[in-house]
Amino acid sequence: MTAISVTTLADMPLFAPGMSVAGEIAAAMARAGERLCGDDVVVVAQKIVSKAEGRLVRLSDVALSEEAQRIATETQRDPAHVQLILDESSELVRVSVPAIIARHRTGHVLANAGIDASNVADPGEETVLLWPVDPDASARAIREKLREITGAAPAVVVADSMGRAWRIGTVGAAIGCAGLAVLEDRRGTGKDLFGRTLQATVIAIADSLAAMAALAMGEGNEGTPAAIVRGGGRWVTAEHGPGAAAALRPIAEDMFR
Repeated sequence: MTAISVTTLADMPLFAPGMSVAGEIAAAMARAGERLCGDDVVVVAQKIVSKAEGRLVRLSDVALSEEAQRIATETQRDPAHVQLILDESSELVRVSVPAIIARHRTGHVLANAGIDASNVADPGEETVLLWPVDPDASARAIREKLREITGAAPAVVVADSMGRAWRIGTVGAAIGCAGLAVLEDRRGTGKDLFGRTLQATVIAIADSLAAMAALAMGEGNEGTPAAIVRGGGRWVTAEHGPGAAAALRPIAEDMFR
């Protein structure tokens, strides 16, 4: 039998700029009497990475453009929030009242360029949180620091919740990755139960593990922004790898443009 398990890390702090995500993960593991292994996958919520990297922005500090003010009127949104979406995006795919679907400058397509204010302490005025500047680089840095602290180099996935086209609800997705096979391409090599060669099967390994961990970590006040996934060691790699960006479909293959 194959078993993959997720264990969330308890008693994690409220992160602030300059704090070490890897250090706090190692400390939480030590408190639990556990140790990291090289075939573990550490999944961390994007929010704690962004907080540690100082990606907090006060809306009152944002300089507004005419485009942001126009879109804000159309969508009934705060103009400063719209400006940040523009600043963080390479393209606005769809602009509507429910959501602004943006192609983040990292290539990921999601609502509002991943910017929100949930689980962000507000020191007297509205503050929002942006994604890390380079989520793949963040994952690599966390992995290297974990190696330095613990001697083990588990795979690291930075996860955020995203909606999906034609589906209701959000699931965890990998926006940054290090030390993990992001995709498993079984085209031309895998077989079905009747011996037929698989023609179109590419498995989203990083996204699947991120979704599994995010379900355990929760989306609200659970206070468990990191988890250890065990049983996925066959996908952990010694090298950091190409990162989560490897799973992005090229714009030229976008069937809905």
